[in-house]
Amino acid sequence: MLIIRGLSKTYNNGIQALQNVSLEIEPGIFGLLGPNGAGKSSLMRTLATLQDADSGSVQLDGVDLLSSPQVARQLLGYLPQDFGVYPHVSAEELLNQLAVFKGFVNPKERKEIVSQQLQLVNLYSQRQQKLGTFSGGMRQRFGIAQALLGSPKLIIVDEPTAGLDPTERIRFQNLLAEISQNRVLLLSTHIVEDVAELCPQMAILNQGKIVCSGSPKLLTNALQGKVWKKVFDDFKVSNSSDNQSNNWGLITSRMSRGARCIRVLSDSQPDAGFQMTEPDLNDVYFTALLDQSQAEPVTV
Repeated sequence: MLIIRGLSKTYNNGIQALQNVSLEIEPGIFGLLGPNGAGKSSLMRTLATLQDADSGSVQLDGVDLLSSPQVARQLLGYLPQDFGVYPHVSAEELLNQLAVFKGFVNPKERKEIVSQQLQLVNLYSQRQQKLGTFSGGMRQRFGIAQALLGSPKLIIVDEPTAGLDPTERIRFQNLLAEISQNRVLLLSTHIVEDVAELCPQMAILNQGKIVCSGSPKLLTNALQGKVWKKVFDDFKVSNSSDNQSNNWGLITSRMSRGARCIRVLSDSQPDAGFQMTEPDLNDVYFTALLDQSQAEPVTV
């Protein structure tokens, strides 16, 4: 189990990236959802021992990661948001060198491990291919291969599906689900669908604070009977309605199939033009961001 207690971080420019973040994360995939600039990467870098926290503690199966960074690095794998590769080196060559850095000094053992990792991420047939020729999805799968070296107990992946085409995104999601068995996999993303499809537990981070946490299913069910939808065929009419919709608790207002669709949060039908609709994780996400002024985070 990964236990985060009271983690805070303020940079030299005065930006408070993390504010008293506390989470308890069981083995499996845990989704950390939030907009760009919410503090997700700051949290990931702190957990990966790449920067110090101002206060707080992080324990993984009883090991204090912040006070024992060298020990911590033997227990974790990290795929950062911007994973750079040497373009003129093959996948096999680079993974072999990274395995050396991880402490695999026996050449025969190292060769077997490199082969196993490349097979796991479905890159073995491209092992001699230069990394500079890899697609975005292939680079991300290679990134997972290096993160898995040493069988870490904690894997941290930061915005892993951003920019992937639909096919690579599905392939990468399946890979994350496969490798999350018997370890903590922390998935940081701003893509709501990734969390909805992969994560049995999640938290929403905004402005450095945890504003919502729990099961996506239970968090969504908590909005049952409170989400209403109205579709406007005339874009101008829909614009004039936005001020009124603020009184109902506007969740989203967007174009859908050539019409403006608004979703609002209300305990009762706002007017005759609204229909009750099934809530989804997008509703949970945007409602949590709107309700951040509440004193305590929502936990379900």
